[in-house]
Amino acid sequence: MQDLMAINVVIGDRTYRIKIEPKDEEVVRRTLKAINDKIIEYKTQFAGRDMQDYIAMVVLWYATQPATGAALSPAVLDALTRIEGQLDKAL
Repeated sequence: MQDLMAINVVIGDRTYRIKIEPKDEEVVRRTLKAINDKIIEYKTQFAGRDMQDYIAMVVLWYATQPATGAALSPAVLDALTRIEGQLDKAL
């Protein structure tokens, strides 16, 4: 197993420090960009009280996409699972 590298990620207005394998950095950064782009899109389209509302909307959108799981490679799904675990620890 490779040494993990620590990176700072921003989701919405919050910064999280997570550890990932160096080979996963590009996938993680692309995923974060997609998440943050969708948050910005929802902020312009819908009324919400705070950032949590927009993050919840993005999670709901992502979870209901029919091809999301099928379109992602096992490596991407694994990276997303690790990010989720790191975010859970940070909260």
